[in-house]
Amino acid sequence: MRYYTTQEHFEQIFADTFRSHEFHAKTQEEYHIWSRAFREKLHELLGTNQMHTCPADPKILESIQCDGYVRKKMLIHTEKDVIMPFYMLIPNGLREGEKRSAVIACHGHSSNGKESVAGVRRIKAISQTIDHYDYNYGEVFAQKGYIVFAPDARGFGERRERYDHGTESERLLSSSCSYLHVMAVSLGQTVMGMWLWDLMRLADFALSCDCVNGHIGCAGLSGGGMQSLWLAAMDTRMECSIVSGYFYGYLQSLLINYNCLCNYVPDLWKVADIGDIGALICPRPVLIETGNQDDLNGKDGLDNVYPQVETVRKAMGLFDAQQNLYHDVFEGEHKWNGKKAFDWMISHMPPVEENR
Repeated sequence: MRYYTTQEHFEQIFADTFRSHEFHAKTQEEYHIWSRAFREKLHELLGTNQMHTCPADPKILESIQCDGYVRKKMLIHTEKDVIMPFYMLIPNGLREGEKRSAVIACHGHSSNGKESVAGVRRIKAISQTIDHYDYNYGEVFAQKGYIVFAPDARGFGERRERYDHGTESERLLSSSCSYLHVMAVSLGQTVMGMWLWDLMRLADFALSCDCVNGHIGCAGLSGGGMQSLWLAAMDTRMECSIVSGYFYGYLQSLLINYNCLCNYVPDLWKVADIGDIGALICPRPVLIETGNQDDLNGKDGLDNVYPQVETVRKAMGLFDAQQNLYHDVFEGEHKWNGKKAFDWMISHMPPVEENR
């Protein structure tokens, strides 16, 4: 049977489109002009220009001693009527008045939100997903001396909107990205925009904490890599970032490979590709992790990844900062690797300020 589909038509439109904010800067001055205009455009596309700050009104719900750190469960307001739950992981032995660098550790799918990133293994399904993806990088950052903030993104964990079918494990590891997406786009907002806004407000709170020394970075896998990418690109306070399992050309990885609706921002592909977003991070340090067998890389595999990384490398070159980009290509599938990432963060933004 023949099917009369539209995908090839869309592929051709993508190929023929002149992206209005592609990175082409040749000087630092051109870069700064481009980056200001690009960020303004992205805030418009994401819908973050509609959102309004409010008092965080932080609350501590519990405090539990763990292996090498204290895990505090907390709440803040990110909008007047929007609450974000998160874990704050504080390394053991922190002396009174001592300050440490902070890391925002973002989760992706199949995580139950903050639980996997913070290494909370109370439930078998979460323990299994931690082991499968090496998901507990937030916990490891805390054990290495950082103050870690591991939030639930909207639609995950304690912020799921609607998901009442399937087994208990399926419900725990599910998300309501699609439900949020269809609500948001008709109001001129996006899931990624809501996530970015919440992360920026979490950064506000983190930097206000007495135990944080004013230095902050971010890291994440998969959908958490997407969040880390956008946060580092849009919030210049992020001094160092790690983007794992989420850096590839949009045509193959999101148009041809259908993915979760949280990835899709109206009009984005007419404006930029992922490498252009990554270029906004320059000249701040960024490490990109790519599994050479990750299906999300697209049909061309690493050949769909390298050109996007090269865009970031060219932008770094304007600042003679090529050393601030590291592309860790590892043998394996879609997971957090970490073999270079933790040391990378420590070398560029150490947990203890006197080590600088």
